[in-house]
Amino acid sequence: MTPEVTAIALFVPLIIMLFLKVPLLAAIGAPTLVVMYLSGMDIATYGQRLFSAIDVFSLMAIPFFMLAGKLMEIGGMSRRLVRLCNCLVGWMRGGLAHVMIVASAFFGALSGSAAATCAAIGSTMIPDMKKEGYPAEFCAGLQSIAGGLGVIIPPSITFIMYGICANESIGDLFMAGILPGIFLSACLMVMVRIQAGEKHWNIKQTSTFDKTELKKSFFDAIPALLVPLIILGGIYSGIFSPTEAGAIAVVYGFLISTFFYKEINLSNIKEVFGGAVTNSVLVMLTVSVSGAFSWLLNVNGVSTLLGGMIGEVASNRMSVLIICNLVFIVVGMFIETCAGILIVTPILLPIANQVGVDPVHLGVIMTVNLAMGLSTPPVGENQYIASAVAGVPFEKEFRACLPFLATNFIALMVITFVPEISLFLPNLLSS
Repeated sequence: MTPEVTAIALFVPLIIMLFLKVPLLAAIGAPTLVVMYLSGMDIATYGQRLFSAIDVFSLMAIPFFMLAGKLMEIGGMSRRLVRLCNCLVGWMRGGLAHVMIVASAFFGALSGSAAATCAAIGSTMIPDMKKEGYPAEFCAGLQSIAGGLGVIIPPSITFIMYGICANESIGDLFMAGILPGIFLSACLMVMVRIQAGEKHWNIKQTSTFDKTELKKSFFDAIPALLVPLIILGGIYSGIFSPTEAGAIAVVYGFLISTFFYKEINLSNIKEVFGGAVTNSVLVMLTVSVSGAFSWLLNVNGVSTLLGGMIGEVASNRMSVLIICNLVFIVVGMFIETCAGILIVTPILLPIANQVGVDPVHLGVIMTVNLAMGLSTPPVGENQYIASAVAGVPFEKEFRACLPFLATNFIALMVITFVPEISLFLPNLLSS
């Protein structure tokens, strides 16, 4: 099959099935299998490519971080982080909304997952915010956006996937995500402060600064705060790899949650492992079929074809960055993050390299875009989680999140065209 025919045979059914709400595994896997068959390949090749896509040592970090995130969610770390954040920023006008943002950033540094961050912080914060008079749709809208910080602030499962696909240092990617994550958090807090002045939302100041309570909550949260320091310090110092860091996070989370906080026991250990296994299987299956899809794009010349078409339109750094953002935004709206990375990276990375875009910077841009995609329909995983926790219709929640989505987009443009925000820490630590 020619590259043109292969592209049509792969992408047209994929788009149609996504609009028909066919599960992503089938939407990606079925066209891949059909095109392989029509190309004269042995069907056994399909199975081989499915296995090869996940036969990567670094991918073992994903189930480890999934399990670590569950341990920290159910083991009480998320609740203690919320308490600390409430002492830090809860006294500000719109305090609980600020707490939601900062707590999501902190928990993202533990779990590496947007869905885990959205569920853990949302289930803790949204009921309390509703009791204080915050509109349910506002709570859900903000949490769906703030949950995206879970894949931007390291450790991040999305950065792990990009690092494997782009053959870039996962440690550098983790460091590159810190300042953009802080910047996005600050931008969201500015928008909360703006909305706190609008009578429409009735956002109040619900607490005052308490130095004694801050001290108590800080000491109680120290074991949780040590997690990102252990992970990032160990990876960047070369003591252990990202995969080993995931295993260490699991052991540390289990020991702290079981013997220090004493909240993991026989009654809830099944929930911890059950949730981690379910999430890990879904992610790995998606990676598997997406890897086969991406491989077929390469061997049939589709990646080269699409890359050439984009290269003809975009001839300089700025135009390439604009096109990359447009592609990432559209992909994020329709395709899960890991699948999006595997499909898009082989096409856009060579073009970005040609015009001098740093691969680490491109990884940050892609991750921020895909994090926004988690809060936009039709996929919008964070939106469905937040609306379910808040008990509001999806449509109301989406309308409420639009100002925060616009805020993220403005911040994304700054991150895109000011690469120093992403590259400062990796360059500093490598010098």
